[in-house]
Amino acid sequence: MMTQPVSVGGRTIAPGEKEAFRFACSETYHGDTLEIPVTVINGTSDGPCVFLTAAVHGDELNGVKIIQEVAARYEPEDLHGALVCLHVLNVPGFLAQQRYIPIYDEDLNRSFPGNARSTMAKRLANTIYEEFISKCDLGLDFHTSTRNRTTMYHVRADMRDPDVERLARAFGTSVILDGEGSRGTLRSVACRDGIPTVTVEMGRAHRFQTAHLDRALHCVASVLAEHEVLPDHPVSWPGWTRVVARDGEKTWLRAETGGLVEMEWGPHPLVEEDEPLFTISDHFKNDIETIRAPSTGLVVGVLENAVAYPGHPLCHFVSVDEETADIIRDDIERGVFDVYREGGFQWPEPRWYAEHGQQPNGEHGGDSHDTT
Repeated sequence: MMTQPVSVGGRTIAPGEKEAFRFACSETYHGDTLEIPVTVINGTSDGPCVFLTAAVHGDELNGVKIIQEVAARYEPEDLHGALVCLHVLNVPGFLAQQRYIPIYDEDLNRSFPGNARSTMAKRLANTIYEEFISKCDLGLDFHTSTRNRTTMYHVRADMRDPDVERLARAFGTSVILDGEGSRGTLRSVACRDGIPTVTVEMGRAHRFQTAHLDRALHCVASVLAEHEVLPDHPVSWPGWTRVVARDGEKTWLRAETGGLVEMEWGPHPLVEEDEPLFTISDHFKNDIETIRAPSTGLVVGVLENAVAYPGHPLCHFVSVDEETADIIRDDIERGVFDVYREGGFQWPEPRWYAEHGQQPNGEHGGDSHDTT
C-alpha cells in the first residue's frame, strides 16, 4: 500500500492534490531536453499507487489517448490511493513516430530496469523505472501491435503469480495470454520486483482507435475497483474468459510463398478447423497458397500488409476448446461481433449485454466462464 504523500519524478504530491508536469528524462544530440508528460492524482484516502504507461514503443498511440482520458477523468476526491500516469515513455520514438528509439533502433521495452551508465535506451529505462515504476504498487502498460499488423483487445500476464492473475482478470478482457514476458520488458521486470503488472494489447499503431477507448476506460475503472482505489465502483467481468497457456495453444501462422495476400476469414474472430484464413497468389494467379486454420480457434492478430515474403507471419492464432467455441458462437448469433474486424478488433465488453437486455454467456448467467 502506498502511504501519502506520493513522491515521484523529483516531486512530492500531497494528499488531495493533482499535478501535471513534464519530467526531464534525457536530451537530444542537439542538447534539447526530452520530457515525459506526467499526471499524478493523489487521493484523499490511503490506498495503492497505480501506474499507467503508454508509448514504450513510440508509434503505439491508443494507450496515449487512454491515459490522457484517465488523467482528465479522475480527481483526488474520487480515489483511495494514487494514479501515476506516464503519458509517453519513449519520447524520442514518439516525436519521430517510430517504434524504437531513433538512429540506434534501440527497443526501450527490452531495456528495463536499465543502466544509468549505458546506452540511451538503458539510461531512459533506468530513469523511468527508478523515478516512477519502482515507487508504485501495481500497473497497466498499454500497447498496440506493430506497423502493418493489428491485434485484438487482450491482456498478457504471468498467471502463475496470484497478484498478477487478480489484476489481469479484473481488467476484464475475454482473452488472456499467459507468460512472464520477454527479458527486459517493463512488465517482466516490475513483476519480478513484486509490482504486479499486465500488458494491455489493442489494435493498430500510428492512430487513435476510438472503438477501443470506452472499453479501456471501463476496464481501468474495473481494475481500480478490484484494488479498492474506487471502492464504490463495481468490478466488471467479461462474459467468458480464455486463459491461453504458455505452450502449444498459440502460434503464428506463416506464409510459405511470397505474393499478394488476401484475408478470407471474418468478420468474426472464431474460425473453424481447416477454414481458409488467407490466400497468397502471384501476379498471374498461377500459384495460390491457402493458409487454413489448424484447429477451431481465435484470430488474435493479423498482418495488414497486402504482400508477404516466405516466412512472413500472417496470423497470431489461438486454439479454443469446444465449450468455449460454443459460447462464442452464441455471442456471434446475437450480434456481439458484427464489426469485430472492421472495427479494429474491438472486443465486446460486459455492458454490451446489459444494453441489449441479455445475460453474458446465455445459460451461464452472469458468471465468467473460464477455460485454461
